[in-house]
Amino acid sequence: MNQTTLWIFFNVFILIMIILDLGVFHRKSKEISVKDALLWTSVWIMLAFCFNVFVYYQLGEEKAYEFFTGYLIEKSLSVDNIFVMILIFSYFNVPTAYQHKVLFWGILGALVMRVTFILVGVELIHQFHWLVYIFGAFLIYTGSRFFSQSEIKVDFENNSLVKLIRKWFRFTPDFEGDNFFVRKEGVLWATPLLIVVLVIEATDLVFAVDSIPAILAISDDAFIVYTSNVFAILGLRSLYFVLSGVEKYFTYLKYGLAVILIFVGLKMCIADFYKVPVEISLAFIITTLSLAVLASLALQAQNTEKKQGDKK
Repeated sequence: MNQTTLWIFFNVFILIMIILDLGVFHRKSKEISVKDALLWTSVWIMLAFCFNVFVYYQLGEEKAYEFFTGYLIEKSLSVDNIFVMILIFSYFNVPTAYQHKVLFWGILGALVMRVTFILVGVELIHQFHWLVYIFGAFLIYTGSRFFSQSEIKVDFENNSLVKLIRKWFRFTPDFEGDNFFVRKEGVLWATPLLIVVLVIEATDLVFAVDSIPAILAISDDAFIVYTSNVFAILGLRSLYFVLSGVEKYFTYLKYGLAVILIFVGLKMCIADFYKVPVEISLAFIITTLSLAVLASLALQAQNTEKKQGDKK
C-alpha cells in the first residue's frame, strides 16, 4: 500500500469514527457517566493498538515501535491538557451535559492545528536539520520548568484572549442550552459556551508547542507522527470524563512527564552522535510513567491512612 493510499484510508476511517461519535452515539447533550467514558476510552485505545498492528505489517517493525512510542508520549502529555480543561470548565461553571459538545469542537479544532504543526515541523527538520537542536533544547527547558511549577493556575479574569473575545461579540448572561450562538429579537448573540471552546482551542495550541517537538524526537515520518497524534487526541474527550475529579490523585505525574520531556530533548540533541533505539525510548517512557503513577497512588494511600489515624 503506497503512502497516498495510506493517508486516504486513515483519514476516511477517522472521519467515519468522528461522525459515529458525535452524530450517532453522542447526538444529544447529556451527562457522560464514568462507565461510558471508560468504555469509549477503551475503544480508542483498542483502535490505536489495532492500527499499530496494521502499521507493523504494512510499514515494518521500526515504524510500529515509533507509532506506539509517539502515541504513548502524546497520550501522557494530554493528561496535563485535561487538567487545564477541568479548570476551564470549573471557572466558567459549564454544566456537565454541555461539556462533551465543547470538547468535541475543541478537539476537532486541535486536530486541524496539530496537522499544520506536524507537516510544517517535519518539513522544517528535513530542510533545516539544525532545528533538531533547538527543539531538543526547548524540550529540556520545558521539562525543567515542570519541576519549578507548583499547581496549575490560570487567571481567566485577566486573560487577554477572554477580554478580546468579549470585545468582539455580544454575549448572553447565561448559557442557552448547548448553543454557541442564539438569535433574540433579530439580534445574534454569542453564549458563554463560545468563550469556553475558544479558550480550550488556545490552550491546546500552547500544549501543541510542547508535544509536537517531543514526538518529532521519536520519528520524522509525517504519517507516523500524524496518526499517533490523531489517536491520542481523539481519545482525549472520553479520557477527560474518566480523569475529571481524580486529578488530585496524580501528584507526581507531572514530574514523570518532566523527566520524559528532558529525555526526548536530550535524545534529539545527541541524535547525530548516537541514535537512541526506539525500543529503549519506549521502555524508558513506560517505566517513568509507571513509577510516577505508583508514587502518586502510594502518596494518596499514605495521606488517607494518616487522616484515618487522626480521626482515631
